[in-house]
Amino acid sequence: MIELNSATAIAGRDEANTYQDEILPKVSRTFALTIPQLPPELRRAVANAYLLCRIADTIEDEPALSAEQKRVFENAFVNAVTGNADAQRVAHTVAPLLSNATLEAERDLMRRLPTVLQVTRSLNPEQQASIVKCLKIMSHGMHEFQRKAGVQGLATLHDMDRYCYCVAGVVGEMLTEMFVDFEPALAPHRNTMLRLAVSFGQGLQMTNILKDQWEDRTRGACWLPQDMFARHGVNLSTLKSGAQNAGYAATMSELVGIAHAHLRYALDYTLLIPAKHAGVRRFCLWAIGMALLTLRNLQNNLDFSAGTQIKISRNAVARTILFTRIFGKSNTALRWLFSTTARGLPLTPLANEWNEPSAPGRTWPKRSIPHIAEVALFEPADVHEAQHR
Repeated sequence: MIELNSATAIAGRDEANTYQDEILPKVSRTFALTIPQLPPELRRAVANAYLLCRIADTIEDEPALSAEQKRVFENAFVNAVTGNADAQRVAHTVAPLLSNATLEAERDLMRRLPTVLQVTRSLNPEQQASIVKCLKIMSHGMHEFQRKAGVQGLATLHDMDRYCYCVAGVVGEMLTEMFVDFEPALAPHRNTMLRLAVSFGQGLQMTNILKDQWEDRTRGACWLPQDMFARHGVNLSTLKSGAQNAGYAATMSELVGIAHAHLRYALDYTLLIPAKHAGVRRFCLWAIGMALLTLRNLQNNLDFSAGTQIKISRNAVARTILFTRIFGKSNTALRWLFSTTARGLPLTPLANEWNEPSAPGRTWPKRSIPHIAEVALFEPADVHEAQHR
């Protein structure tokens, strides 16, 4: 009987791993490209973390759900991850409510939540703890911002910083904890990497916000900062594609420059990873390279009216992959490659908050988000307890 149970458990884990590998490219072509570059010990954990973040995002983006339903389902989802709620029940409750506005692959991912969590339960306690902490902050933060979303945009650039932290900076922190767990030699750089990781996430998320602004607007949302556009006489509430003016172009260039500045910190982050971990470096470098190329297309087409108009070409992606493979072990060469790719981009100085040295728990914009102080840390001991519930 013990042998039979063991064989059944192994078969279940194999099925869960296979599902994870199959669903990833259906929900993200970018991460399906970058995650396989990671060593096996990290690959499963990072893929699993991404899929769980995608489920949280799916709940929050579903137009058929009310704000109250989203809050309840996000809490139930996090409780399922921590072992405090039945994952099958959560999946059976939420999945049928997802409309055709949500991709079929994302609906399937929601239905298969128990399968995804089989992989989660097989990760080491440190990996599980970092995932849960990320999901708690992300799900709460996304809900708070989505609840107030509108075409008027966010009030200030600081609010944009807070939003980017909740949806991307916190992911950078989670990945950092996984990288340090994987490579103990990174431990002396942990605090620095945690600070730079928030900038890394900000740079990538700002690039997406700028690129996807017109598509977001059709869904009734805008994540651009009102205060910056107002200084140039632009009212985001009445902004229309194809009718942009010089004030819009000036503000966009300034925002492109801010994203560029954050991506410079992203490069600093990546170069702290030992060159012997070429796959981990590629995982970071490909994301940075594609973001820089997108910013370049944005800067050269400030009057664009759809994200497809500034999408980077397959040839550009192929060149990024090739050059980072060639230069991936040389910090000097990688800095040269970054500068060459970023040539012609504006560079906007970051606010003082981004340059203030502080403990990871007090970095900007983390210290300005009230709910983060309320997030209970999910310690490894709690993970062991959840595994046996």
